[in-house]
Amino acid sequence: MRYGTGVVLVIIAATLWSLMGLMIRQIEVAGTWAVLFWRSAGVIPVLLAVIWWRSGGQVLARLHGVGLAGVIGGLGLVFAFAGAIFAIQATTVANAVFLFSASPFLAAVLGWLILKEPVRKATWIAILLAGVGMFIMVREGLAAGALAGNLAALLSALGFAVFTLALRWGKLSDMMPAVVLGAAFSMIVAGVAAPVMGTGLAAPPRDMAISVAMGAIILATGMALYTTGSRVIPAAELTLLSMVEVMLAPVWVWLVLGETASAGTFLGGAVLLAAVAFNALSGARRKPLAPPLT
Repeated sequence: MRYGTGVVLVIIAATLWSLMGLMIRQIEVAGTWAVLFWRSAGVIPVLLAVIWWRSGGQVLARLHGVGLAGVIGGLGLVFAFAGAIFAIQATTVANAVFLFSASPFLAAVLGWLILKEPVRKATWIAILLAGVGMFIMVREGLAAGALAGNLAALLSALGFAVFTLALRWGKLSDMMPAVVLGAAFSMIVAGVAAPVMGTGLAAPPRDMAISVAMGAIILATGMALYTTGSRVIPAAELTLLSMVEVMLAPVWVWLVLGETASAGTFLGGAVLLAAVAFNALSGARRKPLAPPLT
C-alpha cells in the first residue's frame, strides 16, 4: 500500500468517528457501561466478518496470531472506548474531542521512548500547529469544563495511543483481530462494572439500537479503514491524521442539535486541517514502512 492511500483511509475513518459524539447525544437513558457493552456487541460480528473475508475463513488463526501485541492493543482500546463515552456524556463534545487530541502527543513521546521510532521534524511542526488549532477551538470549553469528563478524555487518548503503538510494535499485516479483542474485553469490563456501579446493562430498545449501530457502522467500519491505513504510517503521523475527528465532531452536534460551536471552533478547525494537510503532503513521497498484503 502507498503512503497516500493510507492517509486517505485514516482520514475517512476519522470522519466516521466524528459522528460518534452526535450519536451518543441521542442516548436518553443508558449509562456509560451499557453503551460500552452494546456498542462493543455491534463491533464484534462486523469485524469478525471482515477478518473471515480477508483470511479466507481462518478467523481463529488470525485472532491467535496477533499475540501479545494484539492483547496490549485490545486492552488499550478498553480505556479508549470507555473513556470516550464517559467524556462525551460528562462534558461538551468540543471539550472532549480537544482532550482526545492529546493522543498524537502521547504517541509521539511513547513511540520515541519505547519503540525508538524517529519523528520527522515536519511532524513535530504539524503537531505543534495542530495543538494551537485545537486550543483555539475549545478554549472556552476548557475554561468551564468538568474535571471528571476531562480526565476520562485524557485516559481515552492514552488508551488509543497505546493501541497505535501496539500496531507498530506488532508489525503484523492485519491488526483487525486486536480491535475484536478490544471489543470483547470492553464487554467483559462493562459486564462486571455495570452491576458493581449499580447501573446494569439493561437499556431502552432505542438506546440499545443506537449503541449497536454505533459499533457496527461507525466504529467497526472506521477501525477497519484505520487499521488498514496504519500499516504504512508512523505512529505520530497516524494519530495526527485521525484528528480530523476533532474538527468535525463539534460541527455535527452544532448543525443537528444546536450544541454551541463558537467562531473559535471554526478558526481552530481551519488551523487543524492546515496541519493535517501539511503533514500529509510533507510525507506523501515517503516509502511505505511495511510490505503490502499478499
